[in-house]
Amino acid sequence: MSLAIISPGRDPKVWIDALKFHQPEIDIQVFPDIQRPEAVEMALLWQHPPGYLSSLPNLKLISSLGAGVDHILSDPAVPESMPIVRIVDEKLTWSMTNYVIMGVLNFHRQLVRYQADQKRKVWDMSNPEIPVKVGVMGVGALGGDVLDKLNYLGFSVSGFGFSEKEEFPYPYFSKEKLEDFLNEINVLVCLLPLTPDTESILNLDFFKKCKPGTYLINVARGKHLVEDDLIPALEKEFLSGALLDVYRTEPLPVNHPFWEDSRIQITPHIASVTNPQAASPQIIENFKRLKMNQPLHNLVNRDRGY
Repeated sequence: MSLAIISPGRDPKVWIDALKFHQPEIDIQVFPDIQRPEAVEMALLWQHPPGYLSSLPNLKLISSLGAGVDHILSDPAVPESMPIVRIVDEKLTWSMTNYVIMGVLNFHRQLVRYQADQKRKVWDMSNPEIPVKVGVMGVGALGGDVLDKLNYLGFSVSGFGFSEKEEFPYPYFSKEKLEDFLNEINVLVCLLPLTPDTESILNLDFFKKCKPGTYLINVARGKHLVEDDLIPALEKEFLSGALLDVYRTEPLPVNHPFWEDSRIQITPHIASVTNPQAASPQIIENFKRLKMNQPLHNLVNRDRGY
């Protein structure tokens, strides 16, 4: 019984070392040099080549190498009956929340403005704080923690999701009340899972519904944002700025207009990066459970997309 790591373009050594630290005898094969495809029963995936899994005749379990699974669900060759699990890690949550707080505070205290003032040697003490009301789209483990920490810091917070919630500790808006949600906030954080319902949700029509001057933070997936609509939304002042960590094409092409627009801050998909040492015990545990035919941890609900 073998485990395969299929993560093109990434160095698999850190994962191999972490997995073998927790279970030295584990049999690991690495794409593209998988010599015994018939032995592979569990595959660890990140941006795998679409259709490749059909070459593994005895595959029984797929694990994402991160919290997201859209890169797996988008492959039509993945059988509907195939169980998929994902990484759930407190460190992932901690890093994501810290990143979002950074973005909110930078907008609230206008760091970009003061950086521009420094270059021009301008001393301007007027209006040092922008009043902030934060709305988080996607209130699972990551979004819920963001709401908790921002609320603790004293910010007004609201949540948005595609399902109804009977009990929620903060104001919550379901999809039928999207405009009410957008009218309540001036900082919008996207932490939605990528599903057919959410792909391209951040578009010009959406931005028209925002309170004028809303600040966008997208840390979910690049495909949530229609990138061609962002600069027009800034020009029309539907938005005042954006902090982006994810993009439709990564790395971001050198000729992309986001590089040169001072209203857009970009980071290279680093808001929350999976730690192999922290994640490996979950993978090993599910590998053992697969062998013993026991219930799996962090099983993905395909209908919800997470």
